[in-house]
Amino acid sequence: MVALAATAVGLYILSSVLTPFVAGLAIAYFLHPIADKMEGPLRSRAGASAIILLVFTLIIAGIGISIFPLLQAQVIGLLALVPDAVETARNAIEPYIIRLETELDANDLAKLKDAAGGYVGEIITWTVGMLKNIFMGGKAFVNALSLLLIAPIVSFFLLRDWNAIVAKFNDLLPRETAETIRAQLNEMDTTIAGFVRGQALVCVTLGAIYGTGLTLVGLDFGLLIGIGTGMMAFVPYVGMAIGSLVALGVALMQFSEIADFLLVALVFGVGQSIDAAFLTPTLVGGRVGLHPVWIIFALMTGGALFGFTGVLLAVPTAAMVGVIVRFTIGRYRASELYLGHDPNL
Repeated sequence: MVALAATAVGLYILSSVLTPFVAGLAIAYFLHPIADKMEGPLRSRAGASAIILLVFTLIIAGIGISIFPLLQAQVIGLLALVPDAVETARNAIEPYIIRLETELDANDLAKLKDAAGGYVGEIITWTVGMLKNIFMGGKAFVNALSLLLIAPIVSFFLLRDWNAIVAKFNDLLPRETAETIRAQLNEMDTTIAGFVRGQALVCVTLGAIYGTGLTLVGLDFGLLIGIGTGMMAFVPYVGMAIGSLVALGVALMQFSEIADFLLVALVFGVGQSIDAAFLTPTLVGGRVGLHPVWIIFALMTGGALFGFTGVLLAVPTAAMVGVIVRFTIGRYRASELYLGHDPNL
């Protein structure tokens, strides 16, 4: 417990400078299976690591260069649409406000306004605070150059020395309990790899499906909304719900025909059906042992406490805690305390 508390305090204190190192660790973890396969043919772990990181960087840079101009224009256009959207929403709810004013007396109406204002203020304050912690909470993230320069260097050295680091850590395990600890670490690795690698591929695929589909149906800002929805799909259900609401809201302001509105809904229906029937079962599977509510809680808590670094660490931490909890429950169920008798008798 002391070590856990010390780790949490250290993360909180150093969260402003840890982001590029955590990002580098995440990239190395994501790519090390490829390095293991390429190390043999190339006969050089360093060479394999350098080639893999170079290809990975070129792919990410190519995607960014190709879609950034389109996304930039759509972001500017979407922000310009916000005032009109607010005005439309105000006009839509104004009749209900007038009706309330006629049906409620002055005291009840004042209480309702105060309560609504308080709740809305709390929600906005909490949301803005969390987003501020995530996106502006650390010097390392504010200075994006440090992320771009340090993360690849960290990734290279971790990728090059991955197996050596694992071997040294394995050698430090207590001999009497080494097998038990190793089994739990392997389960953690399986859980993290199954979710992070699988869910990342799901997000990319869904982003392509939603972005292409919304663009084809003619929705304004369709590419931006589609890619954003795909990225937010990392948060189970919440990402798709937010993306679909934004898309349907834009469609409501843009289209006058119900058929166009239904086409936008159809894009999300098709994407969700493909995800549920094929993507998630195939790429993630049902063996990762991470409940959607637990993932959502971990991401929100990590972002609120440690900013962007906390978001990066949220799922691995949730996976490790889940494995430890399942191991503890298994030991409890096999104990005399649970069975009521000595299990060895």
